[in-house]
Amino acid sequence: MATEIEHKYLVKNDSFVVRATQVIHIRQGYLAHRRGCTVRVRVADDRAYITIKGPGNGLARPEFEYEIPLADGLQLLEMSQDHIVVKDRHIVIDQGNRWEVDIYHGPLEGLMTAELEVPTEDYAYPLPDFVGQDVTGDSSYSNASLSRLERWA
Repeated sequence: MATEIEHKYLVKNDSFVVRATQVIHIRQGYLAHRRGCTVRVRVADDRAYITIKGPGNGLARPEFEYEIPLADGLQLLEMSQDHIVVKDRHIVIDQGNRWEVDIYHGPLEGLMTAELEVPTEDYAYPLPDFVGQDVTGDSSYSNASLSRLERWA
């Protein structure tokens, strides 16, 4: 079983932009969200993925992700039209850690989050200067929850 262990933070400034080694335009839609389980489709630039996430246990949760044909991804994205998140993901390497910093667009304009996947729940890491409030345990900041908002308040 694949397991994701991830920390999520709000971003307090845009100092990460000049440090980004890559920027990926992402559209992701949610096909199902129930009892902590989600099924999403993601189109990242010219590649598509289907991801199934299970309910969490602490910081860890099961995650299964598979690349699918782009045409399939676009069609599945169309099926999730009411639950779509659009964002630009900036990849920032800080002290050996790979941060994924998302700038949201559309109804979520103004929101920026930073995520760090870690190998173990007790993995220690320094916080970069752009990282703010820890929202790891706050489900309202999950992309599945954000996809259901009409606007960011």
